Amino acid sequence: MARPHKPKSARTPQKAALKAPQGLPDRETLLRFIRESGETDKAAIARAFGLKGADRRALRMMLNDMQDDGTLARRSRRGFAETGALPEVGVVDVVERDPDGDLLVKLTKGEDAPLTPLAPGGDVAGPAPGLGDRLLVRFVRLENGEFEARLIKRLGQSAHRILGVVRKVRREVRLEPVDRRSKDSLVLPDAGELRDGDLVVAQVEGSIGRYGPKRGKVLEVVGREDEPRAASLIAIHAHGIPTGFSQAAEAEAEAAEPPTLEGREDLREVPLITIDPADARDHDDAVYAHADDDPKNPGGWVVWVAIADVAAYVRPGSALDKEAREKGNSVYFPDRVEPMLPERLSNGLCSLREGENRACLAVRMVFGADGRKRSHRFVRGLMRSAAKLAYEQAQAAIDGKLDDKTGPLLEPVIRPLWAAYACLKKGRDARSPLAIESLERKIHIDEMGRVSSILPREALEAHRLIEEFMIQANVCAAETLEQKKTPLIYRVHDAPSQEKIFNLVDFLATLGLPWTKGEAPRTERFNRLLDETRDTPHAEIVNEVVLRTQMQAHYSTENIGHYGLNLAKYAHFTSPIRRYADLIVHRALIASLGLGKDGLSERDIAQMKGTAEQITFAERRAMAAERDATDRYIAAFLSDRIGAEFAGKITGVTRFGLFVRLAETGADGLVPVSSLGGEYFVHDDRAHALVGERTGARWPLGMSVQVRLREATPITGGLLFEMLSEPAPPDRSAPRPRLGVRARGDRRPGGGKPRGGGAGRAPKAKGRTTRRGR
Repeated sequence: MARPHKPKSARTPQKAALKAPQGLPDRETLLRFIRESGETDKAAIARAFGLKGADRRALRMMLNDMQDDGTLARRSRRGFAETGALPEVGVVDVVERDPDGDLLVKLTKGEDAPLTPLAPGGDVAGPAPGLGDRLLVRFVRLENGEFEARLIKRLGQSAHRILGVVRKVRREVRLEPVDRRSKDSLVLPDAGELRDGDLVVAQVEGSIGRYGPKRGKVLEVVGREDEPRAASLIAIHAHGIPTGFSQAAEAEAEAAEPPTLEGREDLREVPLITIDPADARDHDDAVYAHADDDPKNPGGWVVWVAIADVAAYVRPGSALDKEAREKGNSVYFPDRVEPMLPERLSNGLCSLREGENRACLAVRMVFGADGRKRSHRFVRGLMRSAAKLAYEQAQAAIDGKLDDKTGPLLEPVIRPLWAAYACLKKGRDARSPLAIESLERKIHIDEMGRVSSILPREALEAHRLIEEFMIQANVCAAETLEQKKTPLIYRVHDAPSQEKIFNLVDFLATLGLPWTKGEAPRTERFNRLLDETRDTPHAEIVNEVVLRTQMQAHYSTENIGHYGLNLAKYAHFTSPIRRYADLIVHRALIASLGLGKDGLSERDIAQMKGTAEQITFAERRAMAAERDATDRYIAAFLSDRIGAEFAGKITGVTRFGLFVRLAETGADGLVPVSSLGGEYFVHDDRAHALVGERTGARWPLGMSVQVRLREATPITGGLLFEMLSEPAPPDRSAPRPRLGVRARGDRRPGGGKPRGGGAGRAPKAKGRTTRRGR
């Protein structure tokens, strides 16, 4: 099949600019290029004008000057746009109506952003947007040169909509926000049949009197705060996670039929097996390996990775496709999953169940004895999983603890998988991806929906085996599509910014660990740092700080490589049941390799950049919702242990207090600065410490401490601690702290505590990756 033609409407302005005269442009030419691009970065400008060496440095100075004088504004860490310009896609708030009654929107970020009319309609189900809604829109330039915003989707609650708990006090009914960042409760004049403890969504409708509290109107009752599973329910509504499926999507899923061999290679005799978490219900990847019998590849291995062929069931433009794109990914909570696809597909026809025929898109990869890939090919096949194993079960088998299922599989399947992984690990070690270790914990929920335990997840070699096989399959997908010049969505990860590196260097200096500021932040340099500190008291905090130094991975149609994995080409291919990005990559492979008529559509190609932005947003939304639900479950678990003492570590230092992570559960909570002692403390952001202005006593990042639990608020997920440990002695060799924020310490119980136990949480480690997040 010929590769899909990219329509003119999808071509980027940068390509048109390539015809411009080469060489350093003047300001007007540069501004015109950026204006036509909407948003671009230094690398794209340099490519368009053929700039190298000194011209690139001159371009950087010109961009800085134009930013300083207000001509340009940054839309991202690397991207520039004309001041007041609008991006192709953006998040907006509906802020007012014009005299004709049309809604006007404004970008949530960017003070210079103009008010823009919202076009009526939009391909989105549900009620029309109103004042106070937060939306994802596409900005379109009209023939008259003006812009209008076209609705893509509604997002979570905006500043004008609040999810909270009903509190009845005497004759007054108030709404207490579940978001710990919200400072004000709402008065609900028309409470109707509301009960104390109801979870409701309300819209802000102004204030009662000139200085009175804000008034709210109840829009929806979503549940009860005392429901065992309220934590995930709150997270779903607070973050606007799409739930359920339309009748049309459910009907399409129910109409799906089991696969046949037509148009597929028969892989049913290949003993592919799935290895997943013990409680997994969907199985979208299966693996098999054997020694390569090619005499030209002694010591080499052949690895098969078969992935559920979701593209065979979710066709472009269908109701299933539209809703999967809107959801972006499945969202996983401790007690439930909000799937991207209906159960008929996610747990049925697309799940690689043991002993059942399943459609798959598979890649056969050949590796040399040195662990480097020599070749690969993709096939569209029909497979039958030989076994469903849990990670722990597979690990136990290779460790010599066999059961009835793994016993017969050990020699023909399991041992070859481990031998192939040992080979691939040589290539991985030579590549030196980031080796950050993050201790994950699993929340166990009992039959009543309550937390029964919070235990560390054991890091097994079986996890690393599957991860490396999936990474190599993802690389193959990106390489094939680039070779075929087919549009695709990359999974990209940028190198740490200079600012982040400088902050890291400042912190390492406080530990006596050398790192030259001019030193390139290569992954092997980070790994060397981690290795040097692994068996020291600083190991955990250095690992955490290195993690926070990293950028967040995201989806993009422009390839900048994947820094963390140290790969030049990378795309998500291995989880199409739960990630829309993978489904797009599957369609691209089907189209470019001539594997069927259900590949990329013209619409897929035209909206690919918007899709990358949408699914990046959906991933961030899911991560935030999952984290919020986890915080609330942990707070509920600890709520009956008020007054208990715990060992922990300082994982965050701010001007208002210390964040402490408990060793037992991994829970994060706040020790307010007002409770640390009878002196002023200076926040030394270079040393990541609170320093006593009079005594020099220090509370540094990474310090082991004992704390007492003072408050646990399940509705917000907030934990408040009281410090029991003494501060570290003054560091006489440290430079005088930069001017920080002074906060008065006070040992009085309850002194200066955040409202309602809303302790906040430790700073997010944006570089954290999971199997889904890589």
